[in-house]
Amino acid sequence: MSIEIANIKKSFGRTQVLNDISLDIPSGQMVALLGPSGSGKTTLLRIIAGLEHQTSGHIRFHGTDVSRLHARDRKVGFVFQHYALFRHMTVFDNIAFGLTVLPRRERPDAATIKAKVTKLLEMVQLSHLAERFPAQLSGGQKQRVALARALAVEPQILLLDEPFGALDAQVRKELRRWLRQLHEELKFTSVFVTHDQEEAMEVADRVVVMSQGNIEQVDEPEQLWREPATRFVLEFMGEVNRLQGTIRGGQFHVGAHRWPLGYTSAHQGPVDLFLRPWEVDVSRRTSLDSPLPVQVLEASPKGHYTQLVVQPLGWYTDPLTVVMRDEEPPYRGERLFVGLQHARIYHGNERIETREDIALAESA
Repeated sequence: MSIEIANIKKSFGRTQVLNDISLDIPSGQMVALLGPSGSGKTTLLRIIAGLEHQTSGHIRFHGTDVSRLHARDRKVGFVFQHYALFRHMTVFDNIAFGLTVLPRRERPDAATIKAKVTKLLEMVQLSHLAERFPAQLSGGQKQRVALARALAVEPQILLLDEPFGALDAQVRKELRRWLRQLHEELKFTSVFVTHDQEEAMEVADRVVVMSQGNIEQVDEPEQLWREPATRFVLEFMGEVNRLQGTIRGGQFHVGAHRWPLGYTSAHQGPVDLFLRPWEVDVSRRTSLDSPLPVQVLEASPKGHYTQLVVQPLGWYTDPLTVVMRDEEPPYRGERLFVGLQHARIYHGNERIETREDIALAESA
């Protein structure tokens, strides 16, 4: 079941929460709405579910406009962060609940309900807990029950609002893998809200990065890392070094170091330079690619690489985080050399092209 979100706006009083949001979600995809608090991601999810109504715009499921349909008529499953299980009902009865309250003409008979719930219990690996009550379950088990209850009515679309946010780190990882496997098996269309970048990258087919009621970028997880479309995405998605510098003529200056942009930029003056840790060239010897001296402050082995915090020597004041893949990890206090050739340069939210950008454009 595909979802089309067309020009959705939402305001609460004078506060604009969503600004002309448009998004297409193909049938069978799992999509993450990712962003900080206040980005509008949960409001958008609730509008898809019919729990909130947009100020303007349309929601279509498989081409059918559902904008005016009540939530119960949209055939959507919804999983909340805090489970919303009935405390006085067993696991079995919680899962069966949605089936038992269907209109009489749609309600399955008791035998069919029992068979369906039994199958769902097997699917979520909780058959042995069917007669327990929510108070007797762990957080991870409660969330599986909530998911099974949402799937019991065979929703066309499954929506999840920070489904693992209340769980500890190890349980979150296990449930993420399990949810992804379940999605591969059932192929339902799913949209989930999260502020956890790792969760979005691990589970989703595509990630929608939101900020202040706007969509910043929609892309596959790997592409978000490698080709952030905006400064916000670059800074929000993972660790990044930020250095303040200046453009003068056709050169970029950072501290006591400068190198040519390859052209004279229209912008002259202060700029910000961004480099992810693995984009910094690191070497034990000075070279054209790594001319800038640094000293190792911290070295953290990570298996196939070592993450370093290094202090620039004489050319910048703030430490940098970099990655070194040498077989022999550097020691604290060791002198290394780094290069910043792969940096992205921004003036405010406007990206300034570098020589590498121009070379890539000319070779394309």
